Amino acid sequence: MAKVDTSLVAHLPLFAGVTPEALDEILREARSARYPKNSAIFEQGADAQSFFLLLHGHVRAAKTTPTGEQIVVRYVTPGETFGLAMAIGAARYPATAIAVDDSVVLIWPTSAWPRLVERFPSLAANTLQAVGTRLQESHTRILEMSTQQVEQRVAHALLRLAKQSGKKLDHGIEIDFPISRQDIAQMTGTTLHTVSRILSGWESQGLVESGRQRIILRDPHGIVVLAERSADSGAV
Repeated sequence: MAKVDTSLVAHLPLFAGVTPEALDEILREARSARYPKNSAIFEQGADAQSFFLLLHGHVRAAKTTPTGEQIVVRYVTPGETFGLAMAIGAARYPATAIAVDDSVVLIWPTSAWPRLVERFPSLAANTLQAVGTRLQESHTRILEMSTQQVEQRVAHALLRLAKQSGKKLDHGIEIDFPISRQDIAQMTGTTLHTVSRILSGWESQGLVESGRQRIILRDPHGIVVLAERSADSGAV
């Protein structure tokens, strides 16, 4: 495998506080892999044999409930880690990871984790910080599901995605990876019909523009107003 250029990853949160020499050693343990659009990187329930750093593309983490419902847990963007089952003491992956578009990842064997964190405490601290941030995000989403109307949950989901992967255009902010109305429904605990009705209404108001796996926030401030209105009213 070709050696990874450390200058491409040294600035990433995972390697904050890691010396160049240490980074070289950490990267020697990794291999790179490409995953085409819509391919599975790992499956929910499979043995957690590896952990990952996304270099290029986007990854959707989705969970299937015991009743067969699909829930989109989060989207992974370049520079983020995923598949960190070992960091939470899990032996199996709690969700399935799918490449949303053509993606490139670095992969470490889970067996290397104890050795790496013992030698490089910054790596452990940075990983735990990432896990903590995601737990907080999950807590926020649970509160939204419990206390907000579906329209406000959809508004919050779009704002999060735009903040995470928004691309500025002359006429708004585009979510910069393929995302469908069904994906939004699975993120917000509602149905495709409901999301389609909401987005169609917002389109007629000039708030959003949506097409096949494409969403543009034409009036981000208007979406913020919708999201904040629920926080003020406490509507359910």
